[in-house]
Amino acid sequence: MRLSLPSKILLWGATALTLAFIYTPILVVVLNSFSTSKTLSWPPPGFTTEWWAKAFSNAGAMSAVTTSLIVALASTVIALLLGTALSFALHRFDFFGKSTVNLLVVLPIALPGIVTGIALNNAFRTMLDIQLGWFTIIVAHGTFCVVTVFNNVFARLRRVGTSLEEASSDLGAGIWTTFRLVTFPQIRSALFAGGLLSFALSFDEIIVTTFTAGSGVQTLPIYILENMFRPNQAPIVAVIAVVMILIAIVPIYIAQRLTSSDNR
Repeated sequence: MRLSLPSKILLWGATALTLAFIYTPILVVVLNSFSTSKTLSWPPPGFTTEWWAKAFSNAGAMSAVTTSLIVALASTVIALLLGTALSFALHRFDFFGKSTVNLLVVLPIALPGIVTGIALNNAFRTMLDIQLGWFTIIVAHGTFCVVTVFNNVFARLRRVGTSLEEASSDLGAGIWTTFRLVTFPQIRSALFAGGLLSFALSFDEIIVTTFTAGSGVQTLPIYILENMFRPNQAPIVAVIAVVMILIAIVPIYIAQRLTSSDNR
């Protein structure tokens, strides 16, 4: 379909406005991290890198970064194991309630975060009598990170089929040999992309974290929320926010490149 020149101009204009609406606030945060002001004022009265040095020497901020990295890595491992197993089970086998299980697997990512958070908080504290802490936050993040791995691997399994695996079995290869030499190379990029997306999703999650972290665990998003309006902390929070943006962009960009290259 060919568009007329006025239609192209209108489309490009709408796209530019939408992107500006989304990314201008992010640009403001980046600029405020270099501002000489001790509040998130606009426009910045001057330029300085003082807040970056203070942010990286701030024990609370660095502890929150470490916590977020550990939680994100642990939940990503859980997501890779469970998401891969679920995708194989739902793709390779037919059983009663298969469609229901499929719905239940993807439901956590569709539910509002506050609903998931309240449900998990109630399950841990009331039903299971588990004290909120590292374990609960990792399990909570794993519940919605599983979906990203499942969707990537399931889509890849549907695309590649089972003909190569059947040929491998016909040639005498065992289950694990077939998986190592045939199946895994076909789904490797999907696993990597799903893992990267899971990491990014877990790293900046705040709603579910608020309900499941307890008082002993402070992730980076919670640190930002608690310090944003404290005196002289706003510029440091802006620096941490920029770091979060960079950490989130890298895995998402790599995952997008992997997915696009596989679809060629």
